[in-house]
Amino acid sequence: MPARHKKPSSEADSNRPAFEMEMSQMSVTEAKTEDSAGKLGQEGQGAVGLKRFLPLALLAGIAVAAWSLGLKDYLTFEALRENRALLLQFVEDHAALAVIVFVIAYAVSTAVSLPGGAFLSVIGGCLFGTAFGGLWTLIGATIGATGIFLVAKTALGDLLRARAGPFFHRMEAGFQENAFSYLLVLRLIPLFPFFVVNLVPAFLGVPLRTYVVATFVGIIPGTFVFASVGAGLGSVFETSGDFSASSIVTPQIVTALVGLALLSLLPIAYKWFRRKRAAT
Repeated sequence: MPARHKKPSSEADSNRPAFEMEMSQMSVTEAKTEDSAGKLGQEGQGAVGLKRFLPLALLAGIAVAAWSLGLKDYLTFEALRENRALLLQFVEDHAALAVIVFVIAYAVSTAVSLPGGAFLSVIGGCLFGTAFGGLWTLIGATIGATGIFLVAKTALGDLLRARAGPFFHRMEAGFQENAFSYLLVLRLIPLFPFFVVNLVPAFLGVPLRTYVVATFVGIIPGTFVFASVGAGLGSVFETSGDFSASSIVTPQIVTALVGLALLSLLPIAYKWFRRKRAAT
């Protein structure tokens, strides 16, 4: 039986170069696609990184505008004396709107760290009385402090912790262990400016819930002290008496605030005593 010779496939041979060229083009296309995807990913990450700083830039812009417009010049007792009747009439005619405006103004003032927080607390007492003036002040101050806390934590907190050394991380761990007590002390006694106490917990990784509760509780005593002073300003203004901010913080008030701060340190002292006893 004669052997059958297999004929070479000229068609397959002729298509091979075209096939190889097509595969090469596909590889080049895939490489370009992957390169484009990588660039888009980097651009996307860069855009997300920039967006983190937008709230911080907005607060900075508001602060600059407030200073440029000289708004702090209106936060004086003389200005309050001159406009007290007008403000009280506005509160009487538009009670709900007045509350909303006051809370927003206090929150923005706190968030951008404008001076005059204590004076705004006095205004709250003057316009709304001790109880409601203190309550609206508490809400506005807590909202503003929480706002700057979140902005600082989002924009700078993660970056700072990523570049910090071992000492910072040890301090962070120690602060977080007793965050509520430490924050209460810092809120009760004005050892540091209010805006510093708003920022530092953000860098030390304090949980949001702990920060909000400690802030709200810690500023209650001082808030109602200033609100009660504001509620009594009417009689002072009507008798044309002189009044200054220094007359608010009396030795009795300072002693009471220090006592409350010491009480808030008791949990830390107890933990320290317990550890020392366990070590021995």
